[in-house]
Amino acid sequence: MKLEPKSKLLMIGDSITDAGRAHPVGEGRNEELGRGYVALVDSLLGAVYPQSPIRVINMGSSGNTVRDLKNRWNTDVLDMKPDWLSIMIGINDVWRQFDAPKRTELHVGPAEYESTLSELVAQTRRGLKGLVLMTPFYIEPSTADAMRAKMDQYGGIVKKIAAANDAIFVDTQAAFNEAMKHQYAGNLAWDRVHPGLTGHMILALAFLKAIGFEL
Repeated sequence: MKLEPKSKLLMIGDSITDAGRAHPVGEGRNEELGRGYVALVDSLLGAVYPQSPIRVINMGSSGNTVRDLKNRWNTDVLDMKPDWLSIMIGINDVWRQFDAPKRTELHVGPAEYESTLSELVAQTRRGLKGLVLMTPFYIEPSTADAMRAKMDQYGGIVKKIAAANDAIFVDTQAAFNEAMKHQYAGNLAWDRVHPGLTGHMILALAFLKAIGFEL
């Protein structure tokens, strides 16, 4: 596994990452890490690699876009001095363009998304042992769906930034696409965005596979 023993892994993002975690810092033994993929990553690491303890911190915040990450980057990332950093952001950047089409001040277009995420990565990459960039996703099987198509575009931006910064790339949309071959999308997420526990396990396993986790 690529994560070294006693590493500090910080995971940041929006409500999918937050998942009810403790604020201001999501860290602890019970529900402080939330009830989503971050807690599952922590639990699986602890169960399978007990000899290699990893400190997992959840800094997700519900409703966040990449703009919000920029506003809290110093306190919630740089000041925390993680060894490894995982970023999954973009769902709200896309969603606000569809659920609030008239509130254009909330919209984060592709150019701003790419430049802001690239800026945050550039500020942080040198001080990290490892960086993981996870795509945003939309749990909708039709690639012709307008929001799914837009989300795929933003996922492509994440892939581009990962390649330019020697980061581990996690295609969460591909992971959900595989699951949707066998089950109805609504069973994974009633609103096609906020997954239940099975969906969060899909995210956790996609992350762990990318860092070389083995049962």
